[in-house]
Amino acid sequence: MSIKTIFAATIAAAAVAGVAAAQDWSQSPTFGQTTLTAGFAPDPYTVSITAGGNIDASSSLGGSCRGMIANAPDYRLHYNAGSLPLYIGARSNADTTIVVNAPDGSWYCNDDSNGLNPMVSWSNPPSGQYDIWIGTYGSGSGMASATLTISELGN
Repeated sequence: MSIKTIFAATIAAAAVAGVAAAQDWSQSPTFGQTTLTAGFAPDPYTVSITAGGNIDASSSLGGSCRGMIANAPDYRLHYNAGSLPLYIGARSNADTTIVVNAPDGSWYCNDDSNGLNPMVSWSNPPSGQYDIWIGTYGSGSGMASATLTISELGN
């Protein structure tokens, strides 16, 4: 998938700005947090998580949001931006989705921008706190093992 396609998907996902009633970014993230500064290594930075939850993202967030997610974030990224883009995605054998609350309070969602794997990206990412939820697609999909990926190189 080309970078141009990924950026187009991200622009479409950006239309999902607003307040989420069910997602509580102030809760402690279930699978931890980290601080990364532009130029970080290794790239991609990866974290093993369990995707899914009991909240339907399309009902709680609307727009392009899909999948079943948890109330608390799965992971929290504190990012010190530079001149590189930022890609946040997930890899799994299951069909996963992603929801990100960006530093400016906007919500970004994606399903399947990379095969069955979701990814959101920023060409000029802001510094700050990114709260990340990885969902599973479909109301009966349950939980799934997944790998959260954070990259500046599109990996």
